[in-house]
Amino acid sequence: MYETDLIDRMTYVNRFLAFAFAALAFGAAFAQSGPQGRLATVPITAGMHVIQAELAITPQQQMTGMMFRTAMGTNEGMLFVNDEPGMRCFWMRNTLLPLTIAFIDDDGTIVNLADMAPRSEASHCSEKPVRFALEMNQGWFAKRGIKAGAKLRGKPFGN
Repeated sequence: MYETDLIDRMTYVNRFLAFAFAALAFGAAFAQSGPQGRLATVPITAGMHVIQAELAITPQQQMTGMMFRTAMGTNEGMLFVNDEPGMRCFWMRNTLLPLTIAFIDDDGTIVNLADMAPRSEASHCSEKPVRFALEMNQGWFAKRGIKAGAKLRGKPFGN
């Protein structure tokens, strides 16, 4: 009887430890309590305007995006780069800055733009499958007269 109780207790402890480890790993992967460090940048041009775009390439970089940042430079943005075209949707939970997002075709053509409110869970999606999305301070595109159909240039777009 004693040996069975000991085995039962060890099984319980092992299951508890496995659960606790899984919970910690899950939390570390999905909890973000502060902004990610500055990412590598690439210059992108929109007409005569040069944007220094941080590259969000990995799933972790994309998941964190602009969360918890309190400022972004006037001509700075974040470019989300994906391997394959797909319907892209973004929301603003834990994002403190109002942003405008441009969904962009492979050749750099802006498919559509959307203004996004801080700390909102409203979804903003591309109108068709795209590989790229560029977040800028809200109003950046409008102030420069850049609309859907405009073409961005730079290394990510092959031009």
